[in-house]
Amino acid sequence: MPDTPNNETVSSTVDTSKGDGSPPAQNGGSNGASQQRQRQGEETRKKRRPAVIRIAIVVGALLVGGGLIYWLMTRNEESTDDAYTDGRAVSIAPEVTGAVVSLDVTDNQFVKAGDPLIHIDPRQYKIDLEQAEGELATAKAQYDAQQLGAAIGRKNFPAQYQQSQAQLENAKANLTKAQADYDRQKSLSKPATSQQEVDAATAALEQAKAQVALADAQLVENSPVQQRIGQTDAQVNQLQGQVEQAQAKLDQARLNLSKTVVYAPQDGWITKRNVEKGNYAAPGQQIFYIVSPQVWVTANFKESQLAYMRPGQKVQIDVDAYPNLDLHGHVDSIQLGSGSKFTAFPPENATGNFVKVVQRVPVKIVIDSGLDPNIPLPLGISVVPTVSLK
Repeated sequence: MPDTPNNETVSSTVDTSKGDGSPPAQNGGSNGASQQRQRQGEETRKKRRPAVIRIAIVVGALLVGGGLIYWLMTRNEESTDDAYTDGRAVSIAPEVTGAVVSLDVTDNQFVKAGDPLIHIDPRQYKIDLEQAEGELATAKAQYDAQQLGAAIGRKNFPAQYQQSQAQLENAKANLTKAQADYDRQKSLSKPATSQQEVDAATAALEQAKAQVALADAQLVENSPVQQRIGQTDAQVNQLQGQVEQAQAKLDQARLNLSKTVVYAPQDGWITKRNVEKGNYAAPGQQIFYIVSPQVWVTANFKESQLAYMRPGQKVQIDVDAYPNLDLHGHVDSIQLGSGSKFTAFPPENATGNFVKVVQRVPVKIVIDSGLDPNIPLPLGISVVPTVSLK
């Protein structure tokens, strides 16, 4: 074959150089060594190639298997890092004005419902209470007196009317007698009577007429019996209203005095205190908050994560601040509206250029277990809830 001599020459050259240790020829020797190294490298690569392929196959299989396992484990889960602890923070404010004379709590102190928090100077409110008590006593005395007068009037008014009727009848009888005497005197001849007797009869007649007119006027005056009784009853009702007003003023004074002590409306921790002893407190002025022990999680899931989310599903909760806490809960409810809908300036998608933005919807998650009583969860810290959609 044509290339046999060349191969033999190369082999001969290589063997000679190995036998006596003399350097190979300048051209032929170096080319032969290079070719031999190439053949050795190719053989090495051929030997290594199956192992590399096997390793690559194993690694690929592990990656695919791990990805498949991860997908199988997480395909029924939804998670978000846009979540935080939430709870009730009750704002405490006094309802009366005055200087704070006693401060019974300090920062981050746990209080129970009914515990006193602050005391406001009660002296002015005690004075108001005593004044209201005096006004009520006066109003009650006037009311009692008017009630007695009304009871007497209900008896006297009909009696006065009957008396006026009797006086009118008596006056009419006297008038009849005086008229008869006068007529008798006028009918007598002058020798049978005197002018003095005639004048006396005339005066008696006029006096009897006046008595009839007086009795008739008194009868008219005493005739509206029911109206007079109604008038006294109205005065009684008016004084009764004054008694009720005085009683309401007394109740208000007592209420104001009781409000000089501010009590805790529920159990919780004192937070964000901004009042000190000696400060002047005003109604509605926020002096601190009470954070209730009931804590839940508000998670803002994307709208694309809500397709299979339902109330009652189990939730695993990881707390950034306390990684050792193993919290478990369940989905309580899903807010009927996205977060942007309830902002001060909700978006107006019907105007201008519309750009679709994935909305987030708050989901309330109730914590069922895992809370440590020695580690109260502050409100607003970050958590990562993972909802199991099975």
